[in-house]
Amino acid sequence: MANIMQIFTAEGLIALLTLTLLEIVLGIDNVIFISIISDKLKQESEKAKARNLGIMLALAARIGLLFGISWIVSLKEPLITVLEQSFSGRDIILLLGGLFLMGKSTSEIHAKMEMEEEGYNTSKKQPSLMSAIIQIVFIDIVFSFDSILTAVGLVKEISIMITAVIISMAVMFIFAKNISDFINEHPTFKMLALSFLIMIGFLLVAESLGVHVPKAYIYFAMGFAFIVEVLNMRMRKKAKLKAKQEAHR
Repeated sequence: MANIMQIFTAEGLIALLTLTLLEIVLGIDNVIFISIISDKLKQESEKAKARNLGIMLALAARIGLLFGISWIVSLKEPLITVLEQSFSGRDIILLLGGLFLMGKSTSEIHAKMEMEEEGYNTSKKQPSLMSAIIQIVFIDIVFSFDSILTAVGLVKEISIMITAVIISMAVMFIFAKNISDFINEHPTFKMLALSFLIMIGFLLVAESLGVHVPKAYIYFAMGFAFIVEVLNMRMRKKAKLKAKQEAHR
């Protein structure tokens, strides 16, 4: 009860707001991956199911890991050494997750380029619902480590951590379909999103090798690229409108 009451203090509310905002930012790349994977399913009902189930599993993974903080800390201890580079359990998870994210995003870009340039029919390559869910669960676990380590570094009260995670996941759940629809309606944004995921995968691999890259730089670069693409989209719309007006003259 005392832990819950900590949320309603001024310090607790500030910590909750700060952590919630950070969890939302950290959750965006997760939602982008879920949206891209779920969109490859054939039926709309399966797309919604995979998307909603993915976010709920991400929530369950984060809360589960919060209750296993001592286990997460133990994962920082070296397990194996390869070419004088030691790897802990956390490093191995981040390495596998980063490589998977880079490989998956690269294959998606390749498939999209083939479809656009050569008109290949990719309908036979659509994954099953179970395959999509397995991929989503794996990447949920990888992103959850990043999310939970951020939470542990900012606040000490587990009640505040859980509340922040639940609120951030609720926000993601509400806007997941809008994000998915927006990405799919704008092919250039989808390509940009896949490029972001490759960069996030590279960041995970770098962290697994002991190279720390401040996430503020990464998210600033992503934000800047997003703004540039929005401006490009507005210019393309104006160019199309101008072309239509000239055609009617």
